[in-house]
Amino acid sequence: MTTRFKKPCASPRHLYRRGFLKFSAAFVLTGMHSGLASAKSLSLVSERSLSLYNLHTGENLNTVYWADGQYIPDAIGGINRILRDHRTGESSQIDPLLLNLLHRIHAQLDVAQPFHIISGYRSPASNATLAATTSGVAKHSLHMDGKAIDIRLPGCDLDQLRQMALAMKAGGVGYYPESDFVHIDVGRVRSW
Repeated sequence: MTTRFKKPCASPRHLYRRGFLKFSAAFVLTGMHSGLASAKSLSLVSERSLSLYNLHTGENLNTVYWADGQYIPDAIGGINRILRDHRTGESSQIDPLLLNLLHRIHAQLDVAQPFHIISGYRSPASNATLAATTSGVAKHSLHMDGKAIDIRLPGCDLDQLRQMALAMKAGGVGYYPESDFVHIDVGRVRSW
């Protein structure tokens, strides 16, 4: 039997160091000489992007969804499409907070691969079917509100992905090693 070792990605401890270094570089590069730089002014000088691969449809998307201080409607539409309910074909608006959280997680990990999507938006009909047949599916899942996603990230150990999501303290994090995915949502902070 051959054992495969995945390249380790950044640990949550690196999150704080990298964040500090990125903030410091942005502070110096923007020429701000006051003691504090506002998050708003820093966000205006960067872009936010996502790279996604839907395991059920085989679709890829690599897009800048936010630039010059605003969301890009065509890019958001593409994200909504790739995260649609693969069972019904229905799509819905994905919460921008979830997109930003995914962007932050990916930016902190030392991995170039796209997120692999197990489940994005889930229609009420699909969710009801899953809740009736699968344990651990909430009757009113945040997937139905476009506020949750189930993912894995090739090149990053699943537990490291979980630890990074937990370190963000931005919502719920569920760990499903037997199914090889991490659930991330922008609901209340909790873990299971």
